[in-house]
Amino acid sequence: MLVGLRAFIGQAVVGLVAVIGGVAWGQATAPVTTERHLRSHNEPHEKVVDGHRFHTSREGAILYLPVEDDAFTFAVFGDRTGGPNEGIDILAEAVADVNLLEPDLVMTVGDMIDGYNQTAQWLEQMRQYKSVMDRLLCPWFPVAGNHDVYWRGPDRPNGEHEASYEVHFGPLWYAFEHKDSWFIVLYTDEGDPESGQKNFRRPESQRMSPEQYEWLKETLANQTCDADHVFVFVHHPRWLGGGYGDDWAKVHELLRLAGNVSAVFGGHIHRMRYDPRDGIEYVTLASVGGHQRGYSPEAGYLHQYHMVTVRKEQVALASVPVGEVMDVRSITGEVSEAVDALARLDPVLVLRPEVDSDGFADGKMVVSVTNPVEYAIDIELTPMSRDSRWLIGPDHVHARIEPGASKLFTFSVSRAAGTVDPSLRPIELRLAADLLTETARFPVVPRVDSVPGTLVLPEPERSGVEAALCVGGDGAASVDMTAVGVADGPVTVEAWINAEAFEGRDGVVGSAGYGMWLDGGRPVFYVRLDGRWVDAELHEGLTLQPGRWYHLAGVFDGEEVRLYIDGNLLHARAASGSLRVTGSSLVIGGDTRRGGARNVFSGLIDEVRISQGARYHGDRFTPTRRHQPDDRTRLLLHMDDAVGGYLYDSSGFGSHPELFGGAAVRHAE
Repeated sequence: MLVGLRAFIGQAVVGLVAVIGGVAWGQATAPVTTERHLRSHNEPHEKVVDGHRFHTSREGAILYLPVEDDAFTFAVFGDRTGGPNEGIDILAEAVADVNLLEPDLVMTVGDMIDGYNQTAQWLEQMRQYKSVMDRLLCPWFPVAGNHDVYWRGPDRPNGEHEASYEVHFGPLWYAFEHKDSWFIVLYTDEGDPESGQKNFRRPESQRMSPEQYEWLKETLANQTCDADHVFVFVHHPRWLGGGYGDDWAKVHELLRLAGNVSAVFGGHIHRMRYDPRDGIEYVTLASVGGHQRGYSPEAGYLHQYHMVTVRKEQVALASVPVGEVMDVRSITGEVSEAVDALARLDPVLVLRPEVDSDGFADGKMVVSVTNPVEYAIDIELTPMSRDSRWLIGPDHVHARIEPGASKLFTFSVSRAAGTVDPSLRPIELRLAADLLTETARFPVVPRVDSVPGTLVLPEPERSGVEAALCVGGDGAASVDMTAVGVADGPVTVEAWINAEAFEGRDGVVGSAGYGMWLDGGRPVFYVRLDGRWVDAELHEGLTLQPGRWYHLAGVFDGEEVRLYIDGNLLHARAASGSLRVTGSSLVIGGDTRRGGARNVFSGLIDEVRISQGARYHGDRFTPTRRHQPDDRTRLLLHMDDAVGGYLYDSSGFGSHPELFGGAAVRHAE
């Protein structure tokens, strides 16, 4: 039902207090700066309180409405969270840009603050975000995302941050009218109706409650039925399916039957997509300051916002990065998926460079590149090395590869003999690729990957003092996944760890197929089965402590994913499917990332072992402090010492991980 003017007056008092508090906090925190558009040329737009144009079944902070007029424009901002601290400055730049364009209003699609915290930190982040957004000359409207409502830490309240959100941002769902159009905001993180668990990766937690569904149904039938246009705003793009399940189907049917829903806007995935269906334009935004992979700015992997121009008979859409305008409709789902696939393109080594125990090499390196997408691509391969003793020719090659086709590239490689010292480094291969459509060229950001070769290393001697790998900052170790030799199927991953501190997400062993990480000291083991992530984790309870050794083991046996700590079964989850092992890197001491690592663990890691098959069964086993290789061992790192810039692999496969970023073997305390 409508919230009347009296309710708005009551909310205005709360809103005024929140605004005053936000100003005070904004003065106390570090200043947010931008070098562009430091002066606004016009006065802020007039705003009104009108209970006849505002509709919700929730109580929350007052939301001012724009003054009505004829044809109009509005902007839509994507996710702010998940990126670097300077992301708030990117948001400030977007606000400055929009003030030059002066739309009637600005919408968001959620994830406005970093969240995943408790009340004090949540309030500070909320005030920082609002202090920037309140610089807009026009009104702006919030949408709740997972970062805005998820709680982390003890004493988790019912609904997590929902109550704080409604007090300081506004109702979790609402609708308002502007110039013969209606704007509907929905909430996509109500959680599992049975357990209440909020999780955007599990379909059971991505359902619309009967309360919200009935409110939406009533709103479409009684409030918006005569509108020229209806625009819907959510955080999670549930229409993409996958981990979101199929609950959106019933919502889509409501929107389709309404007959005047023009577009639905979502966020969360931090890349643009355009997926029209049944006359409704489904539009997914990238980010405004949030984590950005940046694979291809031209294909919607960038910081951007949408500008929407509304007329009675049509709607215009444009994406606006800094300094240029993009065509939203050119970033189809097919283009977005093609760029994603091209960014993950792994050249295949048909013939590896071979390095003897004295560092000598003289031979060929043959690389095969297969075009994985339904568009032609242009590629450039450039071999290089940080070790100046390598001689490689030619220095680069170019090629155009048609869809599904492959091409071979041959390089001569040689290296002078010498000692195996810390300056020994592998050959690296720079891959630059452009996606070619009928109307545009989409460059993918070039990347550089180490070329795994056949490297003969002398086994380090074991001293009388226990040693371990020390990682932290940017320092970790990595090896090519294909060199590890785990075939698709069951796997066991284990390691001994001793943390200096826990920094949120801390990777222990990370790859694109399986691994272990810590969530604020709570261990998680994951595998990727048939393209979906399945994990065994502790949501509550045991949290590891810094300064002591723990044995972590993760097992996937083909039917179940299990997590063990010090030999005790902590969590098991039924799971089946094909474990696909890709050619990307496996990182020791962090999560995998092209050219390095992310979420690096801080502390000591020892006795890392990866095995084909399930080593551990049942509720308990006794961990071994030093493993011995057997026919199931695919990677075994004793961390006795480094050989040159590498960790010695005792499995017999010779998959020696390369150290980088200051990671080193040192005596364990």
